[in-house]
Formats: sequence, structure tokens, C-alpha cells
Amino acid sequence: MIKKVLIVGASKMAQDYIKVLKDLKVEFTVIGRGAVNAKECEKITNHKVIIGGLKNYLNNNQSNFSHAIIAVGIENLYETSKLLLNENIDNILIEKPGALFNNEFDELVNLSNKNKSNVYIAYNRRFLASVIKAKEIINEDCGVNSFNFEFTEWAHEIGPLKKAEKIKEKWFLSNSTHVVDLAFNIGGLPKEIVSFTSGSLSWHPSGSVFCGAGISENGALFNYAANWESAGRWGIEILTKNHKLILRPMEKLQIQKRGSIVESFVKDIDYSLDDKYKPGLFLQTNNFINCDFSNMCSIQDQKRVINMYNKMANY
Repeated sequence: MIKKVLIVGASKMAQDYIKVLKDLKVEFTVIGRGAVNAKECEKITNHKVIIGGLKNYLNNNQSNFSHAIIAVGIENLYETSKLLLNENIDNILIEKPGALFNNEFDELVNLSNKNKSNVYIAYNRRFLASVIKAKEIINEDCGVNSFNFEFTEWAHEIGPLKKAEKIKEKWFLSNSTHVVDLAFNIGGLPKEIVSFTSGSLSWHPSGSVFCGAGISENGALFNYAANWESAGRWGIEILTKNHKLILRPMEKLQIQKRGSIVESFVKDIDYSLDDKYKPGLFLQTNNFINCDFSNMCSIQDQKRVINMYNKMANY
């Protein structure tokens, strides 16, 4: 199959994808809206951006793309995805979270099923070198016994951001699911879960303190916590029969052996791709372009967990 890729957007995220696709030597076209962002993108990537927006481009050009990557703002993901699904593009990668509301996920799933399109959500942290190594150790240790994770967000930095109100009001879905998706990707999706929230923020009224626990489909017990009004950071800890594996920061892997209090960074990990590109993005994009979807979150997967995410965030 001839691979021809469409990138929608001229954002910083689009620039990261352009860097990867250039090195993969794949033919691609970039569509942006405004001239300012387009010029900035062209300056940084040395690749032409066609301005005027996706709808205008599709009205005036034949769509013959095998793959599309949607790297627009979160508030525009749903409408952009609908446009491309109606163009019958076989393979579509949407930046997280894919959409913001249940009815939007319903429509995207219905369209992807109707058109038999492969639609995936871009959770690039699934492809970190640290995560790949952690999964190797987990397999050697015969699986995950338990895990815990934290998705604390820094409210003092997020509050002043110039973002659409609906994005901030659903910041757990818009941003924190990077952690939650990865934790459940490693430890297994919940079979049972209980969730609690308290507090509120002016831009996130549904809650500011979160905790919960449950059991995964793999039989691993888990718990989570986050306090957006205090100190903290993202992190995941996975416990096997022989080790505690620590992803904090998630781009690096630390290990603690059973019977020891020493935590040390795992040395035999090749971080070169995560150092050269946005971490996880090269492998994610390469797999997507080559239609290896085995470690990716489909739009159907995202729809299945959206009610759980809403429960965790008190939406």
C-alpha cells in the first residue's frame, strides 16, 4: 500500500509529527487554518503548510490519503474527525482525548464502524522506552500483582492558561488521562472501581482532590490519588512478585528489588528515540503508519472507558 499521510494542524504537536514523518521518509501534506501558525510551523520544520483549513481543502482537492493525523486543538478534534471520517480515510490518529462528550464519542464510533475506518487515540506514553522495558520485566515476573498511580495537575499553572472553558472544565479527560490510560494499559482495565472526589476549582468545578481503588481484569489490585490544590506530580508504580517498577517521571524507569529499600534507575534502556523526538512519538507514529495497532487505544476502546473516566473526575 502506498502511504500518503495528511496532518491536520500547524500546532507544536503537528511540528513534532512532521519531524518524525520526515525521518520516516513518508509522503505527507500539512493543512492549517491561520497564516500566523502556518508560517511558524514552516519556519521550524521547513515544510509547507497549506492554509485555509481542512474543510476548504477537502472542497477543492481530491482526498487520496491512506492515513490522517489530527493535531488540532482539543476543542476542534471532534469536528475535524467527523470531516475525515466522511472522506473514508482508512486510518486516522486523533490527539488525545479524541472528543470531550459522550455523544461525540458515540458519533465517532458509529462513523468509524460504518466506514470501516481504523481510528485511534494518540496516547504516546504507551510507547516510551521506559514503559516498554517495564513491560518486559513484568512479563519475566509473570504479571502485575498491584499498581498505583497519581495524576496531580499543577492548578497554579493551568488556571492562567488561555484555553477554551470546556477544555479546562474537563481537564482530567483533556490531560490527566495520559497517566490513567497508561496505568490501565500496563496493569489492566478495571473490573471494579470505586471513586471519590472533593473540592473544586474555578476552572474545574467538578473536583480538585481525587482518590479511588479497584481490581483490574487481570486480577491486580490498584489505587490512585491526585490533589490539584497541593504538591505532587504524575507517576505510576507497578508491583510484581520480585520488583517495584517506578515511572516517576514516566519517561524514566526506576526499580526496587524485593527485600531491598534501594531504588535505582534501570540502566539497559535505549532512550535515544525519546531523546531525539517527543517521547514515545516516534514508535507510536511508526506503528500507526505501518498499521500495527496492537498497542494503541482505538476510538471504541476510548468510548468503553469514558463513563469510568467521568466517574473518576465527577463529571
